[in-house]
Amino acid sequence: MRRLEWATICRRLSRRAARWLPASLRGRFVIIMIAGVLVAQGASYAIWTSQVRSSHLAQLDELSTNMAFSIASTMKFFRSLPVDYRHIVLDQLRNMGGTRFFVSVNERRLTIDDIGSGPEKQVVVNNVRSVLTQQLNIDDVIVEFSRPENLRVLNNEVLLYDLPPRWGQHSLLMEPLSPPILVVQLELAPGTWLYVATLLGVPDIFSGYRWLSEERLLVGLLVLLSVLALSLLGITSVTRPLARLSRAANQLGDDLDMPPLRESGPKEVAATAVAFNRMQRRIREQIEERERLFSAISHDLKTPLTRMRLRAEMLDDDYQRERFCASLDELDSLVKGALASVKGLDLHEEPTPVDLTHLLEELVEELSLQGGKVTIEIKSTHPIATLIAKPLALKRCLANLLENAVFYGKQADVELVDHGNAVTMRIRDHGPGIPEEQLGRVFSPFVRLEPSRSRHTGGSGLGLGIARHIARAHGGDITLANHADGGLVVTLILPRQETITGL
Repeated sequence: MRRLEWATICRRLSRRAARWLPASLRGRFVIIMIAGVLVAQGASYAIWTSQVRSSHLAQLDELSTNMAFSIASTMKFFRSLPVDYRHIVLDQLRNMGGTRFFVSVNERRLTIDDIGSGPEKQVVVNNVRSVLTQQLNIDDVIVEFSRPENLRVLNNEVLLYDLPPRWGQHSLLMEPLSPPILVVQLELAPGTWLYVATLLGVPDIFSGYRWLSEERLLVGLLVLLSVLALSLLGITSVTRPLARLSRAANQLGDDLDMPPLRESGPKEVAATAVAFNRMQRRIREQIEERERLFSAISHDLKTPLTRMRLRAEMLDDDYQRERFCASLDELDSLVKGALASVKGLDLHEEPTPVDLTHLLEELVEELSLQGGKVTIEIKSTHPIATLIAKPLALKRCLANLLENAVFYGKQADVELVDHGNAVTMRIRDHGPGIPEEQLGRVFSPFVRLEPSRSRHTGGSGLGLGIARHIARAHGGDITLANHADGGLVVTLILPRQETITGL
């Protein structure tokens, strides 16, 4: 049960993370590379920091142990001196310029502003106490750290900076650095405290390890930028063939005669381009074979259809003759419709500027001669600008839409709107409309809805499908909707573009 819950949580998190990822392959590669570099640098810095810290602690452990033995020897020496000689020896040492340690004998324990924390201080304090306890056979050893500016060194609590330089500043100061000073105090006898101060020799013992120092940030940034630059070059070289493949796949449905892809790039991409070119050749060959097949069928059917029509005309029964001729007309219409669906969509012509208003007026005039009634309303403050289109194909698209509207709706009202980057045309008829569940089916070949759309009334059920194919080839589309007051509304959107992808 817990495994299922964890799996569900992981799937949800992955889906949420996918929403924030870039949509392009190049963007996702960049995100992956950034994440990989950051994780690698973080891991390497963590390992390196751990090793440096361990090495630093080991060095500090060895240094503090040696220092503790030296302090123990110094304390043994002063503890072995007669009380009256201790101040004499100290004065002689100070007059000579001091030693490694600053030593004083005080009447009480001096107050030290103890500083520092962490494992570094713990290592030093433990080592000094352990060695002094073992070497001097005492338990009461006070080990502290102080800043040079706050260090008190004598009975009258004189500050270090107030002493003559030869008394201890040379041994306890390391200008311009200001390392902490190790102070050890030991009670030799009641009212007598031995005071030893020294430098440990590690200036930054309590400064801590700055994991994100300026130098490391700069190095990390340079590494990240270098990896990203090289990755972008590599990713661009890989994704460029994929982008060409994507564009070619989008154009394949509209232009089978497009040039083949370059079969270059990485092995996998080149193999994909080879497969795509092979698929394009096979599709083109199959369509050409289909066209030849339908052309042959059309040619072979013309002679028997003509022969059957002649024989039908010779029938004495008028009723049977009319029914027989109607069946032949329907068969002839089906054959022509099938050929139109195969060949009629491929009008090989060059795109040219087309005056959409003038083209509509021509079609309206032609329909009016056949008794069709069409009105045109332009809802723009300026004349409709020309469109780059294939004139014959666009004319066929508009003719199919207007003929359908006039035939099934008795009247067509056309509304033109120029949006600048596209032109929208709405054609409303006044017919019975189409059931909502059937709106998508009417674009399929040979689909005609009953009862008003019957083959006995003419047509082959290909007009809307051909019109939508032409619209999409021009970068637009056709949608259908029933009007609130009755009738069907056909919306044609034609964007303005430099070239036409297919037909």
